[in-house]
Amino acid sequence: MSGRSSLLIENYLRKAGFWHVATVSRGWKLDSKIISTLIERWRPETHTFHLPCEECTITLKDVQLQLGLPVDGSALTRSIQSADWGAICYNLLGVILDNIYGGRIEMDWLRYTFLEPGNDSTEVERIRYARAYILEMIGGYLMPDLS
Repeated sequence: MSGRSSLLIENYLRKAGFWHVATVSRGWKLDSKIISTLIERWRPETHTFHLPCEECTITLKDVQLQLGLPVDGSALTRSIQSADWGAICYNLLGVILDNIYGGRIEMDWLRYTFLEPGNDSTEVERIRYARAYILEMIGGYLMPDLS
């Protein structure tokens, strides 16, 4: 799923506001030296980069401009600990992961469970694949983690 998104789900990604995110990384190569330098200059106590010219930080507006994600709407301000994550997973994706840890879904499970839809796929299958694709984008390179 981490490759190019299928044209069959383009409309769903556009509707969710993730089409630009799905296309923005095409052709990019990560420079590990630049990333290492930025990590060394990050100060978690002030949430800023300490650069030779001055301090700087990344704002929500910066993220919106770079990724084309909408930032208007309700904000999430708390964690939901008592949710039935299996039911939520089934409602959104149509399958239940064997083990969900506090709402965390393994990225490998997403990749192996949701194969790219074919031309004969149903709308429900395309919607579920688009949701899995968005989850993989979020967990894969917007907020990278192992899950």
